[in-house]
Amino acid sequence: MNPSLLTSSHSTSFLSPPPLKLTPSSLTLPKRHRKRELTGVQPIVSNLSPPLRLVSSAIILAGALAAGYGLGTKFGGGSRNLALGGAAVAGAAGGAVVFALNSAVPEVAAINLHNYVSGFDDPTQVSKEEIEGIAKKYGVSKQDETFNQELCDIYCRFVSSVLPPGGEELKGNEVETIVNFKNALGIDDPDAASMHVELGRRIFRQRLETGDRDGDVEQRRAFQKLIYVSTLVFGEASSFLLPWKRVFKVTDSQVEISIRDNAQRLYASKLKSVGKDIDVDQLVNLRQAQISYRLSDELAEDLFRQRTRKLIEENISAALDRLKSRTRTIQDVAKVVEELDKMLEFNNKLISLKNHADAALFARGVGPVSVLGGEYDNERKIDDLKLLYRAYITDALSGGRMEEHKLAALNQLKNIFGLGKREAETIILDVTSKVYRKRLAQAVSSGDLEFADSKAAFLQNLCEELHFDPQKATEIHEEIYWQKLQQCTADGELSDEDVKALTRLRVMLCIPQETIDAAHSDICGSLFEKVVKDAIASGVDGYDADVKKAVRKAAHGLRLTREAAMSIAGKAVRRILLNYVKRARMAENRTEGAKELRKLIAFNSLVVTELVADIKGESSVTPPEEPSKVEEKQIEDDEEWDDEEWENLDTLKKIRPSKEVAAKMGKPGQTEINLKDDLPERDRTDLYKTYLLYCLTGEVTRIPFGAQITTKKDDSEYLLLNQLGGILGLTVKEIVEVHRSLAEQAFRQQAEVILADGQLTKARIEQLNDVQKQVGLPPEYAQKVIKDITTTKMAAALETAINRGRLNMKQIRELKEASIDFNSLISENLRENLYKKTVDEIFSSGTGDFNEEEVYEKIPEDLNINAEKAKGVVHDLARGRLSNSLIQAVALLRQRNQQGVVSSLNDLLACDKAVPSEPLTWEVPEELADLYFIYMKNNPAPEKLSRLQYLLGISDSAATALGEMKDRELSVGAEEEKFVF
Repeated sequence: MNPSLLTSSHSTSFLSPPPLKLTPSSLTLPKRHRKRELTGVQPIVSNLSPPLRLVSSAIILAGALAAGYGLGTKFGGGSRNLALGGAAVAGAAGGAVVFALNSAVPEVAAINLHNYVSGFDDPTQVSKEEIEGIAKKYGVSKQDETFNQELCDIYCRFVSSVLPPGGEELKGNEVETIVNFKNALGIDDPDAASMHVELGRRIFRQRLETGDRDGDVEQRRAFQKLIYVSTLVFGEASSFLLPWKRVFKVTDSQVEISIRDNAQRLYASKLKSVGKDIDVDQLVNLRQAQISYRLSDELAEDLFRQRTRKLIEENISAALDRLKSRTRTIQDVAKVVEELDKMLEFNNKLISLKNHADAALFARGVGPVSVLGGEYDNERKIDDLKLLYRAYITDALSGGRMEEHKLAALNQLKNIFGLGKREAETIILDVTSKVYRKRLAQAVSSGDLEFADSKAAFLQNLCEELHFDPQKATEIHEEIYWQKLQQCTADGELSDEDVKALTRLRVMLCIPQETIDAAHSDICGSLFEKVVKDAIASGVDGYDADVKKAVRKAAHGLRLTREAAMSIAGKAVRRILLNYVKRARMAENRTEGAKELRKLIAFNSLVVTELVADIKGESSVTPPEEPSKVEEKQIEDDEEWDDEEWENLDTLKKIRPSKEVAAKMGKPGQTEINLKDDLPERDRTDLYKTYLLYCLTGEVTRIPFGAQITTKKDDSEYLLLNQLGGILGLTVKEIVEVHRSLAEQAFRQQAEVILADGQLTKARIEQLNDVQKQVGLPPEYAQKVIKDITTTKMAAALETAINRGRLNMKQIRELKEASIDFNSLISENLRENLYKKTVDEIFSSGTGDFNEEEVYEKIPEDLNINAEKAKGVVHDLARGRLSNSLIQAVALLRQRNQQGVVSSLNDLLACDKAVPSEPLTWEVPEELADLYFIYMKNNPAPEKLSRLQYLLGISDSAATALGEMKDRELSVGAEEEKFVF
């Protein structure tokens, strides 16, 4: 065993490179004709038992000594020395003979062992006792190198003969056979393991010699099988007995892959015996085999499912062959169902085995079968599975009802085929719907349904027999009614016979009235809509007697309700009205837009009004005796407004015709069909305002040289404006609001000129009253406009004053006393800035005063700002100003500005009062003493002087000394160097 064979230029792992071709193994056990013969002294040794061999050795040695001694005496003339020398020489020769006999014992034992084993046609019949007898016979043991080498050689040849070539699979009994033979030989595990490694070396050398790619594949598989079988033979000890990684440069993962792949192949081979007649004993055996193969539960489960899937795929394929046969007969369909039933029976058997009490002892993976992951798990095959599912449902319903056990079978079949819930329900619904229609047709033709005591109960029972959703049945009923209605209206109207037939059908199928109305609205409505569109397309001049007759015939002949007919006509009419609106919006100017709106009004009066009258069956000349709902609503809206509203606005009075004018005009244009739901309120009011301005200003015509001529219109345009309001769906309130907003706009324009400076005098009030009467704006709205203008002017002035610092709290309080809402005029942000500026002024006033009630309560209340937030602003300002005040006081001290020093110290005390401070520090303590002395000379209040002493860190003794110097002038001469710069 030469390890250098594995460390040649091929440094890569044996399992990694492409495999070579594996030649059939020549390592077979010797046959009888290959027995080894005994030579030399070996036959003699073979016939001597250990005791006899010992006696023979003693006799040979003694005889040799005696003979040597005798010869020495004879030829030495009786000399004792020669006699002893002869004995020594003869003894040495005898010892050599004895040594030759004993040294041949291990070889003889090995030959006998070899011949014993080769004498069996089946090496597994070798007896452990016989081998031990051979060793005992010759007095040898496994520690004897020659005998042990023969054991290893026999074992190696046996293992090599048991392992199949690379192209063949393991049979599963190799491990047990090798273990039994190893135990029979009595070979130790380390020696046996070395033989497994030696076999690996031989395979590896054979790979290097072959150099063939296909052979390399077999070579690698042979090596993988050797690793797998060796691992099972030595069990847990294989990790240190079999140094695959060190000798062959293979990784742990490659060893694991070899074990996994071979275990999978063995288990898959074992699973081939599994059929649809699988039983408990077979499952237990499979579990035991899995454990012995060292196959994980996960892989075993996957292999078992693959096998069961293969079994049901055979049924599916057979069923599809029958189903897709061009010469398919009824018997073929029955065979399809039979194959599916076999599959379902197998599935039920697996489910019952899964729930068995001893299921823990069974092979892993026992449970419901599925095609997922197999041949039929793809998009192209799913349609075939749906065909089978449909065929099974059709067979289940062939008797006209659905049995409970068939429902359970369908659910299992859906799971086996991997169909989604929606897919399965769609197929069931499709098949069941056809069966339901057939049963329903039979019930109608036989009269069973018509003469049933309760038609609803009859239909419900039919749904229960088929397990059909009643809601789906209702949809079928509706579809049948729609088809019947389409047949009846093929000639454009419904006769009395048609109505009776439809009523009979509705009663039998229990169709609700809402559905009937919807069907008539859709089918009859589409016919009526065509007639309406033709009538509208005829235009203002083409709406003649023939058109009127066609409209009346369609409206009444199709048996449409008035509401349905008006709804259909309204859709068509509104499309035309919206076209007019679109052109009015796209007009070049307001005058052209008003002309388009006038065309809209004319179209409504001459075409739409006539159309509505024909639909209702009324005369277009005389108004109806009873007002419509829309007109009733219009009257109610009118009553909500006082006549005073109309009297105040001149334009509103003009759009309401007098009784005489209304009588001359006849029936007004219709307003039932309007654009209220088609346009936003703002767009409708803008269109109304456009025509109102046209009524006010007249038609403007431009002439050369930039001039224009305005042609005033008479008050009849206002009557058209009233009709436009109805067409646009504007309420009285919305119309009044448009007139009022226009009047308010005119009043505002003139009022802004009059109140340009924001001052309201008596003369200006009189002037504004004249303007208000002229435009007809109610007084309360005029006052609101005046207030808005003056307020805006005042707000701008106040904002400017605040920004420029010309407005203080005293002035603000005076404004509030004058009932001016200061808070609404000025934004909160600006009021907060004003508060901050006011507090800053307090901290820089030089008085040293700080009124907490004033700052924290009154001022925030006057400015309407948050008191807590205001308090935070004060604290932030005080902390910042405190140190700044000290720095400013020192700076003024150095400038000899004593009054400024006092003011700065007062500011410091004010900040301290807002936010009490710790004693302050300064680099030059003498300057702090000077500050204190100057402030003392100003005769402040005792409490202020005491607080300043604390803040400046002046001791009591220093304060007393400075007090004694109060009358003395502060010397600032250069020679005293009072000031340190």
